[in-house]
Amino acid sequence: MSFKLPIGVATIYKPFFIIFLFFIFLISCSPVDSLIKKTEVYNKENNSEENINNKKEQQNTADVLNQDKKTIQHSESILNKNVTIIFSNSDKENVVNQFINVIEMAVYNKQLKGINFNIAMYSNKNELDEIIKNSNNLGKIYIGPINAEDTLVVKNYCNEGAIFFSFASKKSLAKDCVYLVNFFPENELRSIFKYLPTNSKVAFLYPQNKYGYKINSIIDEIANYSDSIIVNRSSYKDDMSNVRGAIKELGKYELRKYELDRQKQILANKKDSESIKRLKKLKKFKTTRDFDFTHLILPDYGLRLLQVAPLLPYYDIDPNIVRFVGTGVWDDEAFFLEPSLQKSIFPGVEKKKRETIQGEFEKIYNNKFLRISTLPYDLLGILSYAFQNKNSLSEFYNLLNNSEIRFEGVDGSFYFKKNIIERDLDILQISNGIAKKIN
Repeated sequence: MSFKLPIGVATIYKPFFIIFLFFIFLISCSPVDSLIKKTEVYNKENNSEENINNKKEQQNTADVLNQDKKTIQHSESILNKNVTIIFSNSDKENVVNQFINVIEMAVYNKQLKGINFNIAMYSNKNELDEIIKNSNNLGKIYIGPINAEDTLVVKNYCNEGAIFFSFASKKSLAKDCVYLVNFFPENELRSIFKYLPTNSKVAFLYPQNKYGYKINSIIDEIANYSDSIIVNRSSYKDDMSNVRGAIKELGKYELRKYELDRQKQILANKKDSESIKRLKKLKKFKTTRDFDFTHLILPDYGLRLLQVAPLLPYYDIDPNIVRFVGTGVWDDEAFFLEPSLQKSIFPGVEKKKRETIQGEFEKIYNNKFLRISTLPYDLLGILSYAFQNKNSLSEFYNLLNNSEIRFEGVDGSFYFKKNIIERDLDILQISNGIAKKIN
């Protein structure tokens, strides 16, 4: 079980100055008459330096003892019942408003009584710094910030006993008192490769944008720890100007077309009934069906996905032979009726788990429920548990840092690993307008 306190590390007090003084005492008992004159000036200067060093040593020792004492006090403190929600005025307004409404709904549903939730908006890093600086941070929980740059600011207050649940996606920020709550593609890719059959051969087709580059930067390391192998990859521009060429390159379209044309020519020169029958069958195809890969991962979304997906079978990458695989961004009903995506799979949690709160939210606030709004709702579940059990700061850290503990949320069970949220994701298959769990 990993356990982490918000400040410092254990230190050992070494009374060096006591040993040093004892050494001086022994020397003073020795015959030194012949050295007095020669060392008189040196001793005066050295004694002055010793006094300074001794005072520094004593001060450092006192600082360490005070720090250790402060650590113990922090760890034993009960969580502060004043929770502050910190968002920037530059964050997307619809996201901020919905997160606040979802938190309000979660407080009511989970019956969080006696806990105060304050909303603090800021315009720049200095204002954010002032908000936190002027708060009693001992055992205090902050929900936010949303962006990475502001999250970089808040880590400076870990020593004061504060805990931050940030929605930033930059994983390097996750340490000490900063916990990240988001949808992380590493989590999704691990779920995919864990599901794929042994010795699966994977092709990878990605857009040349921030999300596509992110997936490309992490997929090899994850694949290397699996029983599958990436055999081919290709990418296309964000404006899709070269997407057809990228698909042809990935599927070796020209090579397979050449091979099929060669077979057709051979059969055309034969007159027997079997050859004529075989030729008639091959004329229905543009290329051969001997693919180098068994699965194709396509991490795209929105309108681009609905444009790219139909081009795959058009260029003879047959979804009946090659299994199309998406990431968490496929979790959108807009894709579930696309013919070329039927039987495709992606990691996620069935919608029925979040249908209740989605329907409740849309009824109360008359607003479409955002997919990311499950994040603050599930976070409130952890806070509810901690407050109801009157957790101390150390108990709360112990709860968060124990990866054996699972929290049940509307997005499935989850836990924290190295201060980053991890989910136990299912594999969903698209079929006739819905995504069903198949593992």
